[in-house]
Amino acid sequence: MPWKNSESRYSTMSIALHWLMLVLLVAVYATIEFRGIFPKGSGGRTLIKELHFMFGLTVFVLVWLRLFARSLGVAPKILPAPPQWQTLLATLMHVALYMFMIGMPIFGWLIVSAEGHSVWFYGLELPPLIGENKDLAKQIEGWHVLGGTIGYWLIGLHAAAGLYHHYFMRDNTVLRMLPKR
Repeated sequence: MPWKNSESRYSTMSIALHWLMLVLLVAVYATIEFRGIFPKGSGGRTLIKELHFMFGLTVFVLVWLRLFARSLGVAPKILPAPPQWQTLLATLMHVALYMFMIGMPIFGWLIVSAEGHSVWFYGLELPPLIGENKDLAKQIEGWHVLGGTIGYWLIGLHAAAGLYHHYFMRDNTVLRMLPKR
């Protein structure tokens, strides 16, 4: 699996991680949005919350691999080249998305730790990041919820920008990240 980008395409690793993380982010959001179908305190609700934590922590682990793959070379060129302001906005969007994918799992881990619960990750019990503090857990949860709302906007704007470039600008922005046919 090629690790380095070419001049025209992202590496197979970068492409695979991009689309895998999209699927994981959909799963993270779906698990938390659908938790309400189960009554509080039920086994189903506990399971869906644990899946939310596990998928979120998986994003946290994979984002570091993604950053490593990204560091192995320059991004493929967009042809025709976009205006400088679009390049700046794209850079800011990517920084915001990476901060989101790193920060949100940490907030989640902090919440579970402050609630005094164990954090499980594929059968491994992770150490708490902070001691039990229910008031702090509620405060961090507020930030986490706000971050989740911001994440919806970041992901939506990222997708909209890709579609805009593909269908209106008619450049190769999206083609660089699509799997080979």
